[in-house]
Amino acid sequence: MANSMWMRMSPAARLATGVGGAAAVAVLAAACASGGGSSSSSAPASSAPASSAAASGAAGASGSGSGGTVITTASTSAGTVLTDGSGRAVYLWSKDSGDTSACSGACAGAWPPVTTTGTVTAAGGASASDLGTITRSDGTKQVTYDGHPLYYFSGDSGAGMASGQGSDGFGAKWWLVSPSGSDVTASVTSFTAAAGAAPASSAPASSAPASTAPASTAPASSAPASSAPAAPASSKSSAGGGWS
Repeated sequence: MANSMWMRMSPAARLATGVGGAAAVAVLAAACASGGGSSSSSAPASSAPASSAAASGAAGASGSGSGGTVITTASTSAGTVLTDGSGRAVYLWSKDSGDTSACSGACAGAWPPVTTTGTVTAAGGASASDLGTITRSDGTKQVTYDGHPLYYFSGDSGAGMASGQGSDGFGAKWWLVSPSGSDVTASVTSFTAAAGAAPASSAPASSAPASTAPASTAPASSAPASSAPAAPASSKSSAGGGWS
């Protein structure tokens, strides 16, 4: 029956029916192609690294802040003597003439000059008016007291030691110094700081707390996959027959 209906259709109707079937097949193929894939776009997360300010600190100079030197006093078995602000013994050398230092080279290696790069300050029983400086041949400033250039002894292990007392190294005597500026010739090997002595002062380390900017992260943005819905398949069944 279907065959007879097809045969009774005009050639124009048959052509229209064939073209419609081909168009339906094309629509179905396009729908499958667009529905078979999906696209998604995502922006990678961006993050700014945390920044931190390094903490900063300042170290104080021994004896006095900002490169200065403190001359103070300590008590010994032979009476009161001069020391620096950290309690190290200081000496005069009997070979020096006035405020001119005769100790250099190997002598200055064994008996380092008491130097300063800042203000010289008196503490304890030391007299500020007796303090001064001279310029050495190497350009450094050496501290003087009552006109005597002052020295340390390399053999002293630290504060409270006076193992250089009475030494005659490099051809002349080395003596501890009294607050009056005279030499102390009695035997002294160690001592303790006097009650009024000023310990070495140092500027406390100041530090700014590290500031950290939190890392900012932009969340990844993703566009949902888009797909065109497939067009329903249309089919036409025809039984037999051909163009007549």
